[in-house]
Amino acid sequence: MNADMSVISLLWEASMPVQIVMLLLLGASISSWSIIFTKRRLIRRTKDASDEFEAAFWSGGDLNTLYSSVTRAKGGSIGMAGIFESGFREFNRAMQSGESSTDKVVEECRRAMRVAQMREVDRLEHGLATLATIGSTSPYVGLFGTVWGIMGAFMGLANVQSATLAVVAPPIAEALIATAMGLFAAIPAVIAYNRYADKVVRIEYRYDGFTEEFSSILQRHARAKQEG
Repeated sequence: MNADMSVISLLWEASMPVQIVMLLLLGASISSWSIIFTKRRLIRRTKDASDEFEAAFWSGGDLNTLYSSVTRAKGGSIGMAGIFESGFREFNRAMQSGESSTDKVVEECRRAMRVAQMREVDRLEHGLATLATIGSTSPYVGLFGTVWGIMGAFMGLANVQSATLAVVAPPIAEALIATAMGLFAAIPAVIAYNRYADKVVRIEYRYDGFTEEFSSILQRHARAKQEG
């Protein structure tokens, strides 16, 4: 308890620039953890939804039935289901319009799926740049507060006749707290950014694979309908 009170006392008695730096780092840390928890839920929800859809897709059921279930999904389709919905909607539109070129039909479907995939990946990547910024800049912001606090401590020594540890320790300690806060904000942000960026890349690879496989399936369906 005494240690906590001494830290609080040091923060309270720090100079105004150091306090501003600490408030900025506290805000950065809160923003970082908010993004971390939000991104964790989003990536897990997207992965689970894609796993569920992929199981239904490869079960061999009718694509029209699957499309109807996807479009009626509560809250809208996300992940791989959203890519499928965009591609199959474009396929139906092309078939109803009487498009004769199979390659053109598949190309239009692939383009629609690529657009949907870009939206999905952008949704997953949203906030990662903020984590990267917090992770890369927080240590330097904390170091600035430390340098400013130590500079003020040494300037204060000019007004005393004898520099003892009791005189020097408090201002230096309060300055070093800024560095600690900078690291506290930066380390989780860097770890989360690397972890989530890797997960997004892996999900994007799955989207790429599904887009190519589904394009092949649509190509076969288009040829079968045109030959029939």
